Amino acid sequence: MDIIDTIKEQITNNPVILYMKGSPNAPQCGFSARAAQVVMACGEKFAYVDILQNPEIRANLPKYANWPTFPQLWVGGELVGGSDILAEMFEKGELQPLIKAAVGKAEA
Repeated sequence: MDIIDTIKEQITNNPVILYMKGSPNAPQCGFSARAAQVVMACGEKFAYVDILQNPEIRANLPKYANWPTFPQLWVGGELVGGSDILAEMFEKGELQPLIKAAVGKAEA
């Protein structure tokens, strides 16, 4: 399986997935820390991929997503954005229902 297929499979098989530097409990950059905090505050389980441990994903996901930076949050197979967008959506109350709906749909 090539790396693009792996990325597609991760995004398809996880209703909420965060590509970040480090892990939610041990983020390796401020942007990833903020993104993980916002997603955790939504109260649903989510998958994550540490791009520092996965250099092929780190190199190829920006091309696949057409989004140059990390972190990247994918919900329901769609790219939502990075930490600034996530924080803004969370503050407006838009992120929580989006995540809840994706998780609920996956569990149904």
